[in-house]
Amino acid sequence: MKKTIIAVIVVVLIVIGIIIFGRGSYNNPSNGNGTSPTSTNGVSPTPVVPVTETTKVSNKTSQYQNAELGFSLNYPTAWEADNTDTGVTFIMPIDTTQVSTVAKLQADISVVSGKCGFPPVTTIKNRGTLAVGSNTLNMITMSNSVQGRGYFDRMYSLQQGSVCYLFHFSSITLAPESKNLTGSNLTQAQNNNKAIVSTTDTDFTNMVKSFAFVQGPAGIDESKAPTTK
Repeated sequence: MKKTIIAVIVVVLIVIGIIIFGRGSYNNPSNGNGTSPTSTNGVSPTPVVPVTETTKVSNKTSQYQNAELGFSLNYPTAWEADNTDTGVTFIMPIDTTQVSTVAKLQADISVVSGKCGFPPVTTIKNRGTLAVGSNTLNMITMSNSVQGRGYFDRMYSLQQGSVCYLFHFSSITLAPESKNLTGSNLTQAQNNNKAIVSTTDTDFTNMVKSFAFVQGPAGIDESKAPTTK
């Protein structure tokens, strides 16, 4: 009888031990080798560095930084930044309270491998250079009119070793006649079109002037990385 009671007690103790151990494993999950997934061999993991980051500097200015492509720049906070595979696109808002026919204002910054080269065009308005810190950027502007649409583009390029940084501002302006504007409204639209594109072009150039290289996150030294089984 005593042996039976002892056996029952032993079984109960084993069951209780399994339950307690199971709860402890659930509340403190491991990565399969007895260590917490938040550490490796007792060493805290390297914090993840954001690939791209946008920081509001002031009500008027924000900073865009791309750690992977290694650059940062300041831009008007009102612009909308959208990451691309090779950089970032900025969509500039168009003031709809003004009488104008501006249809598009956009800036693209691209980082590509190879030598810088502007696309072949039929009409180049002017060429020049822009000093940004210790770097000198090449610049061209283009303007054209096709089927009632006016196009204006300004492009900068910077060669850094085997990598090319391209900065491109583009605008599209519809003919005022396409919106049935006549008389004083037509004249006002033409003047506003020039002012809007010119102001945005100046803001774009100021953004390019703020361009700076940044140090991206360091990769793992594979020669020193611990082996895993």
